[in-house]
Amino acid sequence: MRSIQDTIFVGCLFLILGLEATTTSAKSPPGSMARCRSDDTEFRKRVTACSEIISNKTASKLEVATAYLNRGNAWSDNSEPDRAIADYSEVIRLYPDQPQGYANRANRMLDKGESDRALADYNQAIRVDPKFALAYNGRASVWRERGQLDLSLDDLREAIRLEPKQANFIANRGDTWRLKGDLRRALADVNTAITLNPKSALFLTYRGRINRYLGNFDSAVVDFNEALNIQPDFVMAYAERGLTYEKKDELVRARADFEKALTFPPSNYDSSRPAQETAHAHVTALDSGATPPAIPVSLPKATSETSIPTPAISAPTLRPTAAQAMAAKNERRVALVIGNANYKNVANLPNPQKDAAVIAASLRNIGFQLVTLTDDATREKLVDSLRAFADQAEQADWAVVYYAGHGIELNGQNYLIPVDAKLAVDRDVQFEAIPLEQVLAALEGAKKLRLVLLDACRVNPFLPNMRRTEAVVSAAIDTGSRGVTGTRSIGRGLVRVDVRSGPTLVVFAAKDGQTALDGDGANSPFAVAMAQRIAAPGVEITKVFRLVRDDVMEATAGRQEPYTYGSLPGSEDLFFVSK
Repeated sequence: MRSIQDTIFVGCLFLILGLEATTTSAKSPPGSMARCRSDDTEFRKRVTACSEIISNKTASKLEVATAYLNRGNAWSDNSEPDRAIADYSEVIRLYPDQPQGYANRANRMLDKGESDRALADYNQAIRVDPKFALAYNGRASVWRERGQLDLSLDDLREAIRLEPKQANFIANRGDTWRLKGDLRRALADVNTAITLNPKSALFLTYRGRINRYLGNFDSAVVDFNEALNIQPDFVMAYAERGLTYEKKDELVRARADFEKALTFPPSNYDSSRPAQETAHAHVTALDSGATPPAIPVSLPKATSETSIPTPAISAPTLRPTAAQAMAAKNERRVALVIGNANYKNVANLPNPQKDAAVIAASLRNIGFQLVTLTDDATREKLVDSLRAFADQAEQADWAVVYYAGHGIELNGQNYLIPVDAKLAVDRDVQFEAIPLEQVLAALEGAKKLRLVLLDACRVNPFLPNMRRTEAVVSAAIDTGSRGVTGTRSIGRGLVRVDVRSGPTLVVFAAKDGQTALDGDGANSPFAVAMAQRIAAPGVEITKVFRLVRDDVMEATAGRQEPYTYGSLPGSEDLFFVSK
């Protein structure tokens, strides 16, 4: 699918190869090239027109390459990235010295989460044409996704130098400033982008969101209104305006916007799907009768790269009717809650013990029969706790593990770091830390839900002093290049989890590749959001995590995005608290 990322972070990559192929050979059906190239052509007709040109033996090399390029675009619009990649590869085969095929293929690789391959293609596009601004813009999206924001800014500056009037590039730079916590610069860049393209509903929506983060609610609403005047079916603008009305405590208007967002079919923009997920979750939350949490507005410029101000919170309590409903369910729910704060070989963390305490209290208050709270767990203590919890999970319907503390990713595997870890050498991770797979194994006996909550994506203090080694990568570690000698890979934050077995969810406080922020208050943004949302009655569990995600995004001005991996069987909805 050609997504919002295409528009903001990759831009208009779908160019013809430096020349115009406006006509086709005499044996091609009349109008084939026009239908092939037009975004307005119905999908099947467009694919057919492009295929006719490709199979035409008398078509020129340029015509065939143009047809592959446009058929790749059609596959992209139809959310078929593998077919798109195959067609862009044909463009590269025909014109290996042109950058467009590499850039388009990189974009689809990025959609599939294959950032290494995307980066290689963007690099090649730049090698064949160092003045191809769109490749710098695309590569900036890879750096941005990896949290390497200074590299992203460098590429965007080069793209803007090459094409100073390209509004997409400037908007991208603004979004990178936002991720660095500088909303003033973000707003300045998006204002410039709107000056260059005043009819962009996307840019207006983007500015409205920044205004909301800053507490300029009325200005935000004006921006969303203008966006919807330009593009009345722009789902993202309805959802964002609904969030703004929630902040203004205008809940009737908020509901109306969320419900309006749900009336549209998903569009070819990726933004519509997450916007509708947000809208659906917030309608359900409003139906629950729970008061939306108060989320502080953001500072114009963040004062810390690792933390944000967070409000004081307490564990929620159930209304009497909700407590009766939970008691009537006759389910056994158990939890192991771990807070590792006082590390012996690196600086202490300020929030994990307080986070663990509020989460443990929250779970007890919503009816979990057994909640084990463990602070400052050594490796031995972690192993013992997981072994004991595995026995408890076998007798339970729900089994939940919450962990706050340091975590690390090594060669595609996630690990929890005990407080006695030294990690002097990278290979020590495998001996001194606890693999996430071991945590998941402890939950396997639970019948209805196995849930892991990880607030463990913080900036890792072990890395600067860790000695890196070269070794043959074990065949047990899925790196995509088994048996290759090289430096062990240690990523930023944690790596995505492929959850394949049973009713299992793994929730990261920050999406794979991101680092989570601590709170300047008693608790982290993730723990605050969990405590504020977990007791809402009648909100299905995946919607609870969508609300948590939205609240953390709001609190951090989009710098931190919690993410849920896995799915649940559709036979029964699950609720932390029943209606």
